[in-house]
Amino acid sequence: MRDPVSGFDYPEAWVKKCHSPDLLRLAEEGLAVLTSSGTVLRRGYTTGTTAAAACKAAILSLSEDVTTVPVHIPCGLVVSVAVNGSGGNASCEKYGGDYPDDVTAGCEFIAEAVPREEGIHFLPGEGIGRFSRDTPRFRKGDPAISPAPLACILTSMEEAVNQEGLCGVEVRLRIPGGPGIAKKTLNSRVGVVGGISILGTTGLVEPWDDHLEESMGERLAVAHDAVLTTGRIGLRYARLLYPDKEIVLIGSRIAEALAAVHGEVILFGLPALILRFINPDILEGTGYATVEEFAATPGFQPVMQSTLDTFKKEYPHVRVVLVNRDGFILGETP
Repeated sequence: MRDPVSGFDYPEAWVKKCHSPDLLRLAEEGLAVLTSSGTVLRRGYTTGTTAAAACKAAILSLSEDVTTVPVHIPCGLVVSVAVNGSGGNASCEKYGGDYPDDVTAGCEFIAEAVPREEGIHFLPGEGIGRFSRDTPRFRKGDPAISPAPLACILTSMEEAVNQEGLCGVEVRLRIPGGPGIAKKTLNSRVGVVGGISILGTTGLVEPWDDHLEESMGERLAVAHDAVLTTGRIGLRYARLLYPDKEIVLIGSRIAEALAAVHGEVILFGLPALILRFINPDILEGTGYATVEEFAATPGFQPVMQSTLDTFKKEYPHVRVVLVNRDGFILGETP
C-alpha cells in the first residue's frame, strides 16, 4: 500500500497491524497516515483547502443549499469538504485532523459570492494577514496567500462558475477569528499582520507530533542511503534528485533524525530550518527577520557556506544540500 501524498510504500507488517478496513482505506486514499504500530492518524485540511471550499460553496449556493464540495488540492487528490452554504453565503470550519497543535483548527472561513458580468474576482478580506514589508516573494500590503493555495482557490471558483453557468463572479473571503489566532502563530516574525496566512503546499495537514516518533525512527533505523528532508518542497526535489535513496520527511525534528540514522546521510531542504538548526543565531546582526529574506542578499552565500563548513566538522557523515523553492542548489557541504 502506497501513500499517494508522500509516495511512501507502507511495509506489509504495518498494514497487518491495522485491523480497521475503514482506517486503512483512509490511509490508502491519502487522507490519513499509517504508522508502524498499525495506528492510523487522520490528516487535516490546510487553510488553503478550507478557503477554497468556502469560496466554491458560496458560488454553488447561489442556486441551491450546499453541504459538501469537492476540492482539487495541490497534491493532486480530490477531497470532499463539509460546508454550510445558502443564498451566496457559505462557511467552512477548518478541519485539523489528528494534529494536536493546529491552532487554526476549527477556525471559520466565510465567503460571500455575487454574480458579475464577467471575470472571476477573489477579494481577501478581514482576518487574512497581509505583509507589512517587502519580502523576496511578496510586496508590502499583499495578502499572505501562498501560490499553491491561491491557485487552488481560483480553480475551485472557476469550477463553480462553470457549474452554475455564470458569466463571472466576485467572492469576498473573511476569517473573523483570524486576528486573534494570528497571535498564536509566528506571522509577526515573518512580517504578516492583521490575520492568519493561507497556506498549504499539498492541501493537507500532517499529524506530525503523533506519528513521527514511531514511523520516522523505525524507517531511519533500517534505512540505507537515506535523505532527510524538512518539508514538502524538499521532498519533491529529493525524489527527483535521489531516486534510488530512501527519502524520509522529518519536519523540524532534525536532531532526532540525525540521532536515529546510521551511516552516510543527506540532510536536504530549504535553508531556513536547516541553517537555524546548525546556528540558531544565524540572523543576528544581519538586519533580516527571516532566512528567506537574508538568502536574497549578496551577504548570504559566505555566511551559509561558513555555517555548513562548521556543521561538517561536527557531523562528518552527513552531507547537507540546501535548495531554493525552484529546486536550484544554493549550497552544500564539502
